Amino acid sequence: MKDPRPVLVVTSLHDPTADVVISELHDRDVPVVRLDSGDFPASLSVEAEITAQGLQGLLHTPSRTADLATVRSLYYRRPTGFAFPHLGEQDARFAVTQARYGLGGVLASLPGCLYVNHPHRIGDAEFKPSGLTAAVNAGFLVPPTLITSSPDAARDFIKAYEPVIYKPLYNPVHLIDGVSSVVKVAEVSVADIDNDVAGTVHLFQQRVPKTADVRVTVIGGETFSVRIDSDLLDWRTDYSKLTYTPVDTPPGIERALYRYLDHFGLTFGAFDFAIGPEGRWWFLECNPSGQWHWLEDETGLPMTAALANLLERTT
Repeated sequence: MKDPRPVLVVTSLHDPTADVVISELHDRDVPVVRLDSGDFPASLSVEAEITAQGLQGLLHTPSRTADLATVRSLYYRRPTGFAFPHLGEQDARFAVTQARYGLGGVLASLPGCLYVNHPHRIGDAEFKPSGLTAAVNAGFLVPPTLITSSPDAARDFIKAYEPVIYKPLYNPVHLIDGVSSVVKVAEVSVADIDNDVAGTVHLFQQRVPKTADVRVTVIGGETFSVRIDSDLLDWRTDYSKLTYTPVDTPPGIERALYRYLDHFGLTFGAFDFAIGPEGRWWFLECNPSGQWHWLEDETGLPMTAALANLLERTT
């Protein structure tokens, strides 16, 4: 008998990764309700009650209605933010906060729902200092790292650990001459440090020698490790130069992956490692909403099926 409980997919309209997961769920006859928080309130509405039996109510999109008490899982990808362009600045700010804590709070409180991942846990894990600290505690090798707004501390760190790279702590897209851009990872020297460093907080990290990179995607109880070969400092800057090879996940690394995910309460994570000349895996970061589908296209690894299994709750 068909299970009527829906899967909620929370993401933007243009999300090819979500598209393939939804297609897989449709092929399995699993009901799906897709929504974007940016559609509220124009084409998305909610009516939720807190009762003696817990949270109950309905979520309406133009084509679907979800019973909030029976959602089996929620796949939280990359929704757009709430926006009220028809309101003045002050009223819009008020409306955004009400939507975030109201509708956002409802979506974060679904009874018996499996989150992939829970939006609050995603927020926790996106703080790089928290992630690096959790990585050390999980048993990963982490390069020496400095987080500072002090030019003197930055210079001292570079002298002690050079070569050193600079990484943004968070990388929002910004416009340069009308073109979307992000701040890139780059090697820095003492000569690059001036008093402007005191203007905000920066992350500096020892550049470990590497022979390759590895992206490990953890989906529920499955891990998919792909070696990425290139001559790039940051392989994400030029995908045309990359070659991909599926590799086994070392047992010690796999145990640390799950310790890390358990720390943040995550069921999915996209981990990046650098492999040193001696074969050791150095933890770089974990993205709780990271991309993964292009790796399936390149390698044939059954990642869509694994994610659909998780959302369908067959695993």
